Amino acid sequence: MGTLFLLSTLSVQAQQEFSFTPVEKGVLLVASPSLSDPNFHQAVLLIVEHGRGGTVGLILNRPTNVLVSEVLPDFTVLKRTPHRLFAGGPVERTQLVLLFRLTQLLPDTRQIIDGIYVGTPRVLERIMTQPKPTETFRAFSGFAGWAPGQLEHEMLEGAWGVLPSNAFNIFDKDPAMLWPDSIILLQAPRAISITR
Repeated sequence: MGTLFLLSTLSVQAQQEFSFTPVEKGVLLVASPSLSDPNFHQAVLLIVEHGRGGTVGLILNRPTNVLVSEVLPDFTVLKRTPHRLFAGGPVERTQLVLLFRLTQLLPDTRQIIDGIYVGTPRVLERIMTQPKPTETFRAFSGFAGWAPGQLEHEMLEGAWGVLPSNAFNIFDKDPAMLWPDSIILLQAPRAISITR
């Protein structure tokens, strides 16, 4: 009787856990509902760097009330625009990180995944003065960072789930819906393919 109860409990716990998916540059990292760290409560991050030196990500769903035009007052092209600054993470909050959706690689940019880049304010000025329909940006104060192996350890503890970069259009998705919709995707039943 005790063994049956234990197996039943383990089965319920396994259903509540995210399946382990390796982290790589460009994936979406989704905080578990049980993650209690206030820095990452209900956060969804884009991983912008992952390798031997550690991992860097940007929190995508924390818009602030600060306008980007207030942070970059010398950029007159930003005046009277509604672009808000996002809180990118708890590390170096005074550092500005610019994330772009571009049609091609430009000088002063570094590709994260196809169509998504980090870049300098010079790129921001170019896309504001010579806009193309699909190009846009987000500005972040700070970022999230993990030492080598730290994020993998947290994932094994069930703190994070991983979604592919194409799960959402991160520039057009309502930030308020990003975490709940990510959780729904992560908890959806996995399709099982049968080969004959």
